[in-house]
Amino acid sequence: MGEKQNQPFQLSFNASLKVDFQGSRVASDSGLILVRELDERLGLEKLIEEQLSDSRQGLNKQFTLAYLLRQSVYSRLAGYEDLNDAERLAADPTFRLISSQNIWNRGAALTPTLHWFGTELLTREENLIGLMALNWETLGQAECLDTSDRVVLDMDSSESPVHGVQEGSAYNGHFESVCYHPLFLFNSHGDCLAAKLRPGNVHSPKAGMSFCCRRSNVNRRRASKLLSRRTRPLPNRRSTKHWRSAV
Repeated sequence: MGEKQNQPFQLSFNASLKVDFQGSRVASDSGLILVRELDERLGLEKLIEEQLSDSRQGLNKQFTLAYLLRQSVYSRLAGYEDLNDAERLAADPTFRLISSQNIWNRGAALTPTLHWFGTELLTREENLIGLMALNWETLGQAECLDTSDRVVLDMDSSESPVHGVQEGSAYNGHFESVCYHPLFLFNSHGDCLAAKLRPGNVHSPKAGMSFCCRRSNVNRRRASKLLSRRTRPLPNRRSTKHWRSAV
Protein backbone atom coordinates (compact mmCIF):
# COMPACT_ATOMS: atom_id res chain seq x y z
CA MET A 1 0.00 0.00 0.00
CA GLY A 2 1.23 3.46 -0.84
CA GLU A 3 3.89 2.40 -3.37
CA LYS A 4 4.33 4.44 -6.55
CA GLN A 5 2.44 3.25 -9.62
CA ASN A 6 3.81 5.68 -12.25
CA GLN A 7 6.26 8.52 -12.60
CA PRO A 8 5.21 11.78 -10.86
CA PHE A 9 3.24 14.25 -13.00
CA GLN A 10 5.10 17.52 -13.58
CA LEU A 11 3.05 20.72 -13.30
CA SER A 12 3.66 23.53 -15.76
CA PHE A 13 2.39 26.41 -13.56
CA ASN A 14 4.82 25.48 -10.77
CA ALA A 15 7.84 23.36 -11.73
CA SER A 16 8.69 22.71 -8.07
CA LEU A 17 5.49 20.69 -7.64
CA LYS A 18 4.95 17.11 -8.74
CA VAL A 19 1.75 15.08 -8.47
CA ASP A 20 2.06 11.49 -7.37
CA PHE A 21 -0.21 8.90 -5.76
CA GLN A 22 0.85 7.36 -2.50
CA GLY A 23 -2.01 5.92 -0.50
CA SER A 24 -0.14 6.34 2.76
CA ARG A 25 0.32 10.11 2.21
CA VAL A 26 -2.97 11.84 1.40
CA ALA A 27 -3.58 15.60 1.73
CA SER A 28 -6.99 17.27 1.91
CA ASP A 29 -8.12 19.26 -1.18
CA SER A 30 -4.88 18.49 -3.04
CA GLY A 31 -6.96 17.65 -6.13
CA LEU A 32 -7.34 21.40 -6.65
CA ILE A 33 -3.72 21.47 -7.81
CA LEU A 34 -4.75 19.55 -10.94
CA VAL A 35 -7.57 22.04 -11.53
CA ARG A 36 -4.97 24.81 -11.20
CA GLU A 37 -2.86 23.07 -13.85
CA LEU A 38 -5.88 22.94 -16.17
CA ASP A 39 -6.58 26.66 -15.84
CA GLU A 40 -2.90 27.37 -16.48
CA ARG A 41 -3.00 25.41 -19.74
CA LEU A 42 -6.23 27.10 -20.81
CA GLY A 43 -4.70 30.54 -20.18
CA LEU A 44 -7.34 31.53 -17.63
CA GLU A 45 -5.26 34.26 -16.01
CA LYS A 46 -4.82 36.11 -19.30
CA LEU A 47 -8.55 35.79 -20.05
CA ILE A 48 -9.41 37.21 -16.62
CA GLU A 49 -7.16 40.22 -17.25
CA GLU A 50 -8.81 40.76 -20.64
CA GLN A 51 -12.44 40.41 -19.54
CA LEU A 52 -12.59 41.80 -15.98
CA SER A 53 -11.70 45.27 -14.75
CA ASP A 54 -10.06 46.26 -11.47
CA SER A 55 -9.85 49.87 -10.32
CA ARG A 56 -7.64 49.21 -7.26
CA GLN A 57 -4.29 50.91 -6.99
CA GLY A 58 -1.04 50.38 -5.07
CA LEU A 59 -1.12 48.35 -1.85
CA ASN A 60 -4.83 47.66 -2.27
CA LYS A 61 -3.88 45.32 -5.10
CA GLN A 62 -1.76 42.82 -3.15
CA PHE A 63 -4.11 40.03 -4.33
CA THR A 64 -4.61 40.09 -8.08
CA LEU A 65 -8.04 39.82 -9.68
CA ALA A 66 -7.08 36.42 -11.10
CA TYR A 67 -6.08 35.07 -7.70
CA LEU A 68 -9.23 36.33 -5.94
CA LEU A 69 -11.40 34.73 -8.61
CA ARG A 70 -9.41 31.49 -8.33
CA GLN A 71 -9.75 31.39 -4.55
CA SER A 72 -13.48 32.08 -4.78
CA VAL A 73 -14.09 29.40 -7.42
CA TYR A 74 -11.70 26.80 -6.01
CA SER A 75 -13.13 27.03 -2.49
CA ARG A 76 -16.57 26.24 -3.90
CA LEU A 77 -15.15 23.35 -5.92
CA ALA A 78 -13.80 21.96 -2.64
CA GLY A 79 -17.23 22.27 -1.00
CA TYR A 80 -16.75 25.52 0.94
CA GLU A 81 -19.84 27.38 -0.27
CA ASP A 82 -19.54 30.46 1.93
CA LEU A 83 -16.82 32.49 3.65
CA ASN A 84 -17.01 30.76 7.02
CA ASP A 85 -13.88 28.74 6.25
CA ALA A 86 -11.91 31.55 4.57
CA GLU A 87 -9.61 32.21 7.54
CA ARG A 88 -8.69 28.53 7.87
CA LEU A 89 -8.20 28.15 4.11
CA ALA A 90 -5.90 31.18 4.08
CA ALA A 91 -3.29 29.03 5.83
CA ASP A 92 -4.07 25.84 3.91
CA PRO A 93 -1.03 24.58 1.93
CA THR A 94 -3.12 23.75 -1.15
CA PHE A 95 -4.70 27.20 -1.40
CA ARG A 96 -1.33 28.83 -0.93
CA LEU A 97 0.25 26.70 -3.67
CA ILE A 98 -2.42 27.50 -6.27
CA SER A 99 -1.65 31.21 -5.90
CA SER A 100 1.13 33.11 -7.63
CA GLN A 101 4.68 32.56 -6.36
CA ASN A 102 5.02 36.04 -4.81
CA ILE A 103 2.35 35.31 -2.16
CA TRP A 104 3.17 31.69 -1.29
CA ASN A 105 4.57 32.76 2.08
CA ARG A 106 1.83 35.30 2.77
CA GLY A 107 -1.22 33.04 2.64
CA ALA A 108 -4.55 33.33 0.85
CA ALA A 109 -7.02 36.22 1.07
CA LEU A 110 -9.08 36.59 4.26
CA THR A 111 -12.84 36.98 4.70
CA PRO A 112 -13.11 40.81 4.36
CA THR A 113 -11.20 40.82 1.06
CA LEU A 114 -13.24 37.95 -0.39
CA HIS A 115 -16.50 39.53 0.76
CA TRP A 116 -15.61 42.83 -0.93
CA PHE A 117 -14.54 40.96 -4.05
CA GLY A 118 -17.79 39.01 -4.34
CA THR A 119 -20.26 41.72 -3.36
CA GLU A 120 -18.71 44.88 -4.78
CA LEU A 121 -16.08 44.23 -7.44
CA LEU A 122 -17.66 41.33 -9.31
CA THR A 123 -21.17 42.83 -9.18
CA ARG A 124 -20.20 45.90 -11.21
CA GLU A 125 -22.02 45.93 -14.54
CA GLU A 126 -18.86 45.71 -16.64
CA ASN A 127 -17.65 42.70 -14.64
CA LEU A 128 -20.98 40.87 -14.84
CA ILE A 129 -20.71 41.18 -18.62
CA GLY A 130 -17.04 40.20 -18.40
CA LEU A 131 -17.86 37.05 -16.42
CA MET A 132 -20.18 35.87 -19.19
CA ALA A 133 -17.46 36.50 -21.76
CA LEU A 134 -14.87 34.81 -19.54
CA ASN A 135 -17.01 31.67 -19.28
CA TRP A 136 -17.50 31.58 -23.05
CA GLU A 137 -13.84 32.20 -23.89
CA THR A 138 -12.57 29.59 -21.39
CA LEU A 139 -14.84 26.93 -22.85
CA GLY A 140 -13.76 28.04 -26.31
CA GLN A 141 -10.13 27.42 -25.35
CA ALA A 142 -11.01 23.91 -24.22
CA GLU A 143 -13.06 23.20 -27.34
CA CYS A 144 -10.14 24.16 -29.55
CA LEU A 145 -8.51 20.93 -28.38
CA ASP A 146 -11.41 18.98 -29.90
CA THR A 147 -10.95 18.13 -33.59
CA SER A 148 -14.57 17.12 -34.20
CA ASP A 149 -16.23 18.63 -37.29
CA ARG A 150 -19.65 18.67 -35.60
CA VAL A 151 -20.84 20.65 -32.59
CA VAL A 152 -23.99 19.80 -30.64
CA LEU A 153 -25.60 22.48 -28.45
CA ASP A 154 -28.25 21.58 -25.86
CA MET A 155 -30.79 24.27 -25.03
CA ASP A 156 -33.06 23.90 -22.03
CA SER A 157 -35.17 26.00 -19.67
CA SER A 158 -35.53 25.57 -15.94
CA GLU A 159 -37.43 26.78 -12.90
CA SER A 160 -35.86 29.30 -10.52
CA PRO A 161 -38.33 29.73 -7.61
CA VAL A 162 -38.53 33.06 -5.82
CA HIS A 163 -39.77 34.14 -2.40
CA GLY A 164 -41.67 37.36 -1.92
CA VAL A 165 -42.19 39.94 -4.65
CA GLN A 166 -39.28 39.88 -7.11
CA GLU A 167 -39.16 42.00 -10.26
CA GLY A 168 -39.83 39.86 -13.35
CA SER A 169 -41.11 36.84 -11.44
CA ALA A 170 -44.52 35.39 -12.35
CA TYR A 171 -46.65 32.30 -11.85
CA ASN A 172 -45.73 29.43 -14.18
CA GLY A 173 -48.50 26.90 -14.75
CA HIS A 174 -46.15 24.09 -15.75
CA PHE A 175 -43.98 24.34 -12.65
CA GLU A 176 -46.95 25.45 -10.50
CA SER A 177 -44.89 28.09 -8.75
CA VAL A 178 -43.94 31.75 -8.82
CA CYS A 179 -40.53 31.78 -10.43
CA TYR A 180 -38.16 32.96 -13.12
CA HIS A 181 -37.92 30.81 -16.25
CA PRO A 182 -34.24 31.03 -17.33
CA LEU A 183 -32.89 29.59 -20.57
CA PHE A 184 -29.57 27.70 -20.66
CA LEU A 185 -27.23 26.67 -23.46
CA PHE A 186 -24.87 23.69 -22.99
CA ASN A 187 -22.25 22.06 -25.17
CA SER A 188 -22.03 18.31 -25.72
CA HIS A 189 -19.82 17.94 -22.61
CA GLY A 190 -22.45 19.47 -20.34
CA ASP A 191 -20.64 22.80 -19.89
CA CYS A 192 -22.92 25.84 -19.58
CA LEU A 193 -22.09 28.20 -22.44
CA ALA A 194 -24.66 30.90 -21.70
CA ALA A 195 -27.75 31.69 -19.65
CA LYS A 196 -30.63 34.12 -20.08
CA LEU A 197 -32.86 35.20 -17.19
CA ARG A 198 -36.52 35.44 -18.28
CA PRO A 199 -39.83 36.24 -16.53
CA GLY A 200 -41.61 33.27 -15.03
CA ASN A 201 -44.53 33.32 -17.46
CA VAL A 202 -42.45 33.25 -20.67
CA HIS A 203 -43.18 30.23 -22.87
CA SER A 204 -40.26 27.77 -23.11
CA PRO A 205 -39.40 28.11 -26.84
CA LYS A 206 -39.67 31.92 -26.96
CA ALA A 207 -36.49 33.48 -28.39
CA GLY A 208 -34.82 30.07 -28.15
CA MET A 209 -33.32 29.85 -31.63
CA SER A 210 -32.12 33.47 -31.68
CA PHE A 211 -30.51 32.92 -28.26
CA CYS A 212 -28.77 29.81 -29.58
CA CYS A 213 -27.61 31.38 -32.86
CA ARG A 214 -26.19 34.55 -31.28
CA ARG A 215 -24.03 32.49 -28.96
CA SER A 216 -22.91 29.85 -31.43
CA ASN A 217 -20.63 32.03 -33.58
CA VAL A 218 -17.43 30.69 -31.99
CA ASN A 219 -18.60 27.11 -32.50
CA ARG A 220 -19.80 27.83 -36.03
CA ARG A 221 -16.35 29.05 -37.12
CA ARG A 222 -14.70 25.74 -36.29
CA ALA A 223 -17.48 23.27 -37.15
CA SER A 224 -18.72 22.33 -40.60
CA LYS A 225 -22.06 21.29 -39.11
CA LEU A 226 -23.76 22.78 -36.08
CA LEU A 227 -26.70 21.01 -34.47
CA SER A 228 -28.95 22.35 -31.74
CA ARG A 229 -31.10 20.21 -29.50
CA ARG A 230 -33.83 21.68 -27.37
CA THR A 231 -35.60 20.09 -24.46
CA ARG A 232 -38.81 21.90 -23.54
CA PRO A 233 -41.32 21.18 -20.76
CA LEU A 234 -44.71 19.81 -21.77
CA PRO A 235 -47.91 19.73 -19.66
CA ASN A 236 -46.81 16.31 -18.35
CA ARG A 237 -43.66 16.91 -16.30
CA ARG A 238 -42.31 13.47 -17.14
CA SER A 239 -42.37 14.03 -20.88
CA THR A 240 -40.05 16.09 -23.02
CA LYS A 241 -39.72 16.78 -26.71
CA HIS A 242 -36.39 16.72 -28.51
CA TRP A 243 -35.71 18.22 -31.87
CA ARG A 244 -32.69 18.91 -33.98
CA SER A 245 -32.20 21.40 -36.74
CA ALA A 246 -29.14 22.30 -38.75
CA VAL A 247 -28.15 25.95 -38.35
